[in-house]
Amino acid sequence: MDDALKQHLRELLGTPLKSCKALSGGDISSAYLLETATDRFFVKLHSGKQSLEMFRAEKEGLEAIARTGHIKTPAVYHCLPLGSTCLLLMEYIPSKNPSPAEMRRFGQALAAMHRTPLIDFGWENDNFIGSLPQGNTAHPRWSSFYVRERLLPQLRMAVHRGLMGPKEIPGGPKMEGVLHGLCGPVQPALLHGDLWAGNYLVSPEGLPCLIDPAVYRGHSEVDLAMSRLFGGFSPEFYQGYDSVLPPVDGQGERRDLYQLYYLLVHLNLFGKAYYTGVKQLLERYFGKQATGRQRS
Repeated sequence: MDDALKQHLRELLGTPLKSCKALSGGDISSAYLLETATDRFFVKLHSGKQSLEMFRAEKEGLEAIARTGHIKTPAVYHCLPLGSTCLLLMEYIPSKNPSPAEMRRFGQALAAMHRTPLIDFGWENDNFIGSLPQGNTAHPRWSSFYVRERLLPQLRMAVHRGLMGPKEIPGGPKMEGVLHGLCGPVQPALLHGDLWAGNYLVSPEGLPCLIDPAVYRGHSEVDLAMSRLFGGFSPEFYQGYDSVLPPVDGQGERRDLYQLYYLLVHLNLFGKAYYTGVKQLLERYFGKQATGRQRS
């Protein structure tokens, strides 16, 4: 971090900085732990052309989750541009290795958030999944939202980037029919939207905390599907979740289809290593060939 940015941060905080330590783990933004004489803060910096929109969407998502009262998120103090760089200044929450009881509490808290009934599928604003745009136009039916706002945009992006062929994209109505048959009626729930192991922490007091959200109103099982994509959380997390929201028949097949979205995101972000997983799921659930170009 250069001296000019440090000076801006001193002015925002209204106090001198005791230290500024770079933190690892971010794929998109650089992150720092700031220490003053009396407090610690977490700041993310990004200089891409969509930086401010990304940080505003993150702020909105964190605040939406916090408003539910079921699970903690870091408080956001500032979200603003500084020259060619944008910053997101937040509460710093230290983390620890969670106990089984704390992971169970995490699962219960997430399920309580998911159990709160909402009206439609989508969100007030479009946002991001990683650095990729994520459309959130409202739909009254889950299968329509998931296919048109999640699967089709990522599939078309993969074709545009030369990662898939046009004939590999199934038709939208076919996908909607398959998904509706597997899901039936779905109650909208507030989702974290990108729930992998790097996007939660447990504080020293044992409180679960969600970070880096990609929020929208969707099927609660989407968060569970993402949590299981790269190895899963502890058994106690799922036991806690199921004690509040018991599993429904067909969850395994729906998990595959919800993981398909995240595999497509990884395909578009990181390349061909994720192509085989995407292709296998498309063939398993929608057949080997597309049924033609479909409307959005």
